[in-house]
Amino acid sequence: MQFKSHVDQQFPGRIGVGLVPKIVNGGIAGIIGVSCVFPLDLVKTRLQNQQIGPNGEKMYKNMFDCFRKTYRAEGYFGMYRGSAVNILLITPEKAIKLTANDYFRHKFTTSDGRLPISSQMLAGGLAGAFQIIVTTPMELLKIQMQDAGRVAAQAKLAGKVVEKASATKIAQQLLREKGIIGLYKGIGATGLRDVTFSIVYFPMFAMCNELGPRRKDSSGEAVFWWSFLSGLASGSFAALFVNPLDVIKTRLQALKKADGEKEFKGIADCITKTMKYEGPTAFFKGGLCRMIVIAPLFGIAQMVYFLGVAETLMGIKTSQY
Repeated sequence: MQFKSHVDQQFPGRIGVGLVPKIVNGGIAGIIGVSCVFPLDLVKTRLQNQQIGPNGEKMYKNMFDCFRKTYRAEGYFGMYRGSAVNILLITPEKAIKLTANDYFRHKFTTSDGRLPISSQMLAGGLAGAFQIIVTTPMELLKIQMQDAGRVAAQAKLAGKVVEKASATKIAQQLLREKGIIGLYKGIGATGLRDVTFSIVYFPMFAMCNELGPRRKDSSGEAVFWWSFLSGLASGSFAALFVNPLDVIKTRLQALKKADGEKEFKGIADCITKTMKYEGPTAFFKGGLCRMIVIAPLFGIAQMVYFLGVAETLMGIKTSQY
């Protein structure tokens, strides 16, 4: 199965011409998306890091219980712990992902303007591989901030106190003790998740987008609302598909554990211990949250990307819908 590359439709023969608008669009979409769904992402992180006790005890029963308890204990702003890191680094992350995907799609497009599904998957995978340069430290710091409330609450029940830390403090400590490599803890699991996600997401989005109604101009592109729906559907499916990998990554990147929780030495050790003590369903913890979080993130990203918000702000002439 083959589909025409939207890259050639936008930038025939010269992929670099739209680089700056792509980066601006990616940043705008990322910041809007993070601001909208971050509390659910925090809930997802806490559910994934939560381990079942020897007698089946656990702090959160489900997504709604976690949201309720977190809001009651930490308030509205507590739901946004770690969001500053995300907002700061989301622009370069989205810029790398979207630009790399378009670049490789352009390079893999055949002379007759077709892009085989295998090439779409390869382009998506390479885009995911490139983005982990930014994603790994961003996720590492974000996870510490998101999970801090859960760890502190568990410690309080045990009569202990956990020192509060900021993302800056954590980053400085990691750099001091382990150098730059300290910020890349869990890079293997992050790469595995992001490459797999991109391999699934980008070709699926391209296929869904190809099926929708076209703009009433000569661009041949889908109307924006169809691109938005394609992003929602593709992001939701890809998010659930890679959720087991996200659970592994999240657990490996958690630097502090609650009392009695197991430590993991690597990907294989995390898989083995999680399966042994919690069963296969543990790999789908936070799955619903992740679908709810990822789907609008990527839907908003594709909508902003195709609407050309940056082009409008920068006064670059684009085709009308």
